[in-house]
Amino acid sequence: MLWRRWTCFLASLAIVGFALFVPPVFGRETADQLVEHIRKEQNPVKKAKLEIKLADLILQQALDTYSKGDAESGTKLIGAFVEHMKASWKILQDSRRKAAKQPQGFKDLDISLREDFRSLQDLELRVAYFDRGPIEKATQEIEGIRSEVLQALFPTTKLRTTNPPVAPRRFVLPRGTLSELR
Repeated sequence: MLWRRWTCFLASLAIVGFALFVPPVFGRETADQLVEHIRKEQNPVKKAKLEIKLADLILQQALDTYSKGDAESGTKLIGAFVEHMKASWKILQDSRRKAAKQPQGFKDLDISLREDFRSLQDLELRVAYFDRGPIEKATQEIEGIRSEVLQALFPTTKLRTTNPPVAPRRFVLPRGTLSELR
């Protein structure tokens, strides 16, 4: 009886330990597999999502490269990342889908652009001042793409570039009635 309990305990401990310490390899695609999958995909939304996934993978590689101190390779990877995000946006534009009515893919792109923008801003703070140029440029390009995506998703709203208008002032007329100044 005691022997069975110990066997069950050790078996469950081994399973938990295996699950915790072995990195999850299953379900992850490599860059080459993603490129092949993108090449074969016909659905523009799925193709754009795969481009986003590939761009995120490349950005992670760039972050790792910069953390190791290799700025040249990191710069190349950042450039490739931006190109894949542009490709994803172009695929969605060429699909002739109305983003406001059929937001699938557009929302995913917006979310990914927002997350990647934050990652690039964090990277700017960690990198030496003289190595920040390509990262700042990529950040600006990502922000530009995101503003275009938001404009496609919400076409009737105009993005504000200045302060909001001031509320109209009220004054008292000689008769004591309130009126708006025009």
